[in-house]
Amino acid sequence: MAITASMVKELRERTGLPMMECKKALSAADGDIEKAIEDLRKASGLKAAKKAGRTAADGVVAAKVAEDGSFGVLVEVNSETDFVARDENFQAFVAKVVEKAFADRQQDIAALMEGELETAREALVQKIGENIGVRRVELVEAPVVGAYVHSNNRIAALVALSGGEVELAKDVAMHVTAVNPQVNKPEDMPAEVLEKEKEIIKAQPDMEGKPAEIVEKMMGGRIKKFLKENSLVEQPFVKNPDVSIGKLVKDAGADVVSFVRYEVGEGIEKEEVDFAAEVAAQVKSSS
Repeated sequence: MAITASMVKELRERTGLPMMECKKALSAADGDIEKAIEDLRKASGLKAAKKAGRTAADGVVAAKVAEDGSFGVLVEVNSETDFVARDENFQAFVAKVVEKAFADRQQDIAALMEGELETAREALVQKIGENIGVRRVELVEAPVVGAYVHSNNRIAALVALSGGEVELAKDVAMHVTAVNPQVNKPEDMPAEVLEKEKEIIKAQPDMEGKPAEIVEKMMGGRIKKFLKENSLVEQPFVKNPDVSIGKLVKDAGADVVSFVRYEVGEGIEKEEVDFAAEVAAQVKSSS
């Protein structure tokens, strides 16, 4: 597979490694960026790379929580461009979606969009000229629910606690938007993720030639560190790094039940268009 400049650029941005090293890794991985990152981690002890910014859609996220903190909803509504995401008509549609999901306690998108909301969406598409879609809706119910929406309306989180106050849940939700933990507690980490991490640790240069028992001991320490860094309750609270999220919540007589975090467009691949080639093709077809 041909290695393009854009592929090298993405790998360099995600790993911080020199360009030639990135190009060599991509060639060895036949252009597979994720495999190249895994190989680089095995070979050099590289820390986890940044996530790919694959956003096929723009738009906003929004949330609403009941006054008594007993439940809340989180939604993502997509547009094709940031320009439309800031449009007041689009924002008004998002508000309608949130209100309907909240009023009906609804997280089934098909059921949510039946009737007036779908009519409003179609009218907005006609008016704006871009595709508009409700991508995700999450309903969270618990003794205490808190929400935090980042100021750019592109990242938001809902947190469910077993007790405490709504303001505490909101603080934890703010932490979730900022730090992006993988799981709530260490025991929640999927087995396949742990196995992959163990493979990477075992393949790192400083493990070579060491006795099996030493490797296991070193790996145990690194896995423990990995779980601490990626589990919400183990992470230092962003507003007070001397206190973990788990202790912060425990001191309030509660526990973190669950959390959900939305970031606009995460996980959607964006088709890259070569504008010059597209124009050339259009000119050729019209001649």
